[in-house]
Amino acid sequence: MGPQSIVVSAVIMQDSSGRLLTVRKQGTSRFMLPGGKPEPGEDALTTAVREAAEELAVSLKPEQMRAWGVFTTLAANEAGTALVASVFEHPYVAGVHPCAEIAEARWEDLDADDAADLAPLTVEVMGLLRQRRPCGDAVPG
Repeated sequence: MGPQSIVVSAVIMQDSSGRLLTVRKQGTSRFMLPGGKPEPGEDALTTAVREAAEELAVSLKPEQMRAWGVFTTLAANEAGTALVASVFEHPYVAGVHPCAEIAEARWEDLDADDAADLAPLTVEVMGLLRQRRPCGDAVPG
């Protein structure tokens, strides 16, 4: 990790077709996992649940969150900065609606070839999601 880093929590959510929920913040061009920075004294899980509520108007259940671990990648929107992300997966929740600083939400096909507008963490997570699919299946069963 370099001299500058950003600590965040991020959420993996897939729809019934296996597409991954991504968001684009206002004034940026890259799509990333929903989530954000912790408030003082807030743990990573609490941050992920709060950010989903603020950014997407959905209530995630902490007991349904599954920790994926901590990932370090390049930050999408801050040149020369590392991103240290605690990543959690939550089952699909209907009613996602972009709020707060989110300009757009998009369900990303895991097999999409063009990752030019995806954040580095999103690209890494998509690769891991593709690897865990059962052999021969296009989407999770």
